[in-house]
Parts: sequence; structure tokens; C-alpha cells
Amino acid sequence: MSNTHTDVLLAGAFAAFTVDLLVYPLDTLKTRFQSPDYKKIYYDASKNAVNRKLLFRGLYQGVGSVILITIPSSGAFFTTYEAVKSGLSKANPTYGGSPLIPQPFIHSAASATAELVSCFILTPAEVLKQNAQMIRRPAESSSKTSTAFQPSVTIQALKQFKHPSQLWRGYTALAARNLPFTAMQFPMFEHLKESIKQYRQKSGTYTGSLMETALMTAVSAGSAGSLAAVITTPVDVVKTRIMLSATGEASEAEAKKEIARARKEGHSIEKLANRKGVTRKSGLTVAKEVLAESGVKGLFRGGTLRAAWTALGSGLYLGVYDSGRVWLGGQHKHDDLSM
Repeated sequence: MSNTHTDVLLAGAFAAFTVDLLVYPLDTLKTRFQSPDYKKIYYDASKNAVNRKLLFRGLYQGVGSVILITIPSSGAFFTTYEAVKSGLSKANPTYGGSPLIPQPFIHSAASATAELVSCFILTPAEVLKQNAQMIRRPAESSSKTSTAFQPSVTIQALKQFKHPSQLWRGYTALAARNLPFTAMQFPMFEHLKESIKQYRQKSGTYTGSLMETALMTAVSAGSAGSLAAVITTPVDVVKTRIMLSATGEASEAEAKKEIARARKEGHSIEKLANRKGVTRKSGLTVAKEVLAESGVKGLFRGGTLRAAWTALGSGLYLGVYDSGRVWLGGQHKHDDLSM
């Protein structure tokens, strides 16, 4: 089976578009659970219970920006992944019939390289999306189904950013979450998929059909993804908080100007220093804050939800991608034979 770069791009883009629409509401809920303002916004102290009506309102807020950016981001990921995996596999020397570098390491290296490229494209949309997910909309608008896809919330979130560079705030945190995630998921995914294939071949039930390929890929990717998601939840919590604070953060130079202005005008430097977002916080600082607030449990907030939507999302994502790639490769083979 032969796939062109266009095949990989199309399969990756279609997979991303399909999955984003299906699992986006779960991602919105996860963002709200992990937000530092979760109890303040979504918890009703008078009833000692979560305000479910408010929590579940506007679950598609910010989806437009993600769909627009995820398509090229996913295409870039899979193009890079397939190219690096193929290149490293070909360059991998063999001794005694066995490759010098085990395949899991090649899969990890390929996925890590692809993730760095993908994260750079995805970060602005991810930052914008998570801030849009936290905007509270009027109760009356939630009754109109069409408002779920209105751009007003995304534009409202975009207006909160003073500088374009703020949209890339969180690239390091996103990469820090996605690199170990993909480094764990893809070797497990490739191993599970190959094991299931070999088992079905030995039992004589393997057909090689498009549906069978999709199901094997979905089960393998979903299982590997959910496990990797739970392990990387603490980094995801830190990433969410960093991205949600991006609109109020100032650069070091801006912070110095604020301090100089405060001194000139005779304002309290202590009050300025305590103001939210005067300076950027590192991931370690944010993690310490979460630990101080909620303990270890706080670092795993939303972990179960994340594992569930990752199992569903990864299964659908890679299932659609792999079956799409196989179908496109089959179309090329059919065209070649008919010529």
C-alpha cells in the first residue's frame, strides 16, 4: 500500500474534523473542572452542589477556532510522523536480523518530532479555545441550538488578548503534556494494533477489510490513549491554568514598566505585585499552587473525564485516520491497475 503526502494530510485532517465535533463538549467540561475558578463559577455554595445548568451551558464555545487550526495541525502531525518513522526505520541498521534500535523508540521519536511541529500550529487555537470555554453566556441564548457555533464568544475571548504573542503562551506547557503523552501512546498503540492483527491472522479470522482496520486501530488507540491520559493529567492541569491566565499576563518588560509607573505615581508596589497576571508563572509555580490549594487530588482533577474523552477521541481519531489512509492507498492502487 502506497500513500502520498496528500493522502496523509487528507486522512489526518478529516480525522481531526470528525473527532473535534464529537468530543468537544467533553473537552469543555474538562477545562471547566480544571479551572482555578471552578468552585467560584460553577459551584452553588447555598445548595452545596454543582450548578449543572451553568456547567453544561455553551459546551461548543470556541469550537470554530479549533476546527480551523486543528485541520492543518493534524495534517502536519501525521505528515511529520509518517516521514520521520519511515526515515528512521530505513536508516536503522540491523545486526543478526534484528534492528539495532527497537521499533517503540522509533515510534516515540517520530511522534515527539511530529508533536513539536503540531503544537506550534495548535497553541494559539488551544489558548483561545480554553478562554472561550470559560466565558459565561446569558441563560436565554443557551436555548437556541444555533448559538453553539456563533463566533461571538470566540471574538469576545480574542479581545481579551492585548498582544498576539499571548496566544502562544502555553506552548511549552502544551508540548510538555503532549510529548510524554504521544511518546507513551504511539508505541503502545502500534504494539497493540500489531498484536491484534497477528492474533486474528493466526486464528484465521483476519480479512484486511476497511472496517476491520478501523476497529483494530480504534481499540488499540483508545486503550493506549486513555492510559497515557491518566498519567499525564497533572501536566494537563498545569497547561490549562497557564492558558487560562494568558489574557492577563504581562511580559517581564511590561511588568517593569508597571512597577516604574507605580513608583512614580506613589502607588503600593506590594499591591501591584499581587495583582493577577503582572508576571508570568512557570509551570512548576503553577503546580505548587495547585498542590497548596487542593493537594495531589487537584493535580488529577478531570483525569477520569480526560481518560474517557481521550479513549473515545483517540479511538475515533486514529481509527478514521488509519482507515482513511488505507482507503486512499487502495484507490491509488486501483487507479494504477486500471491504467
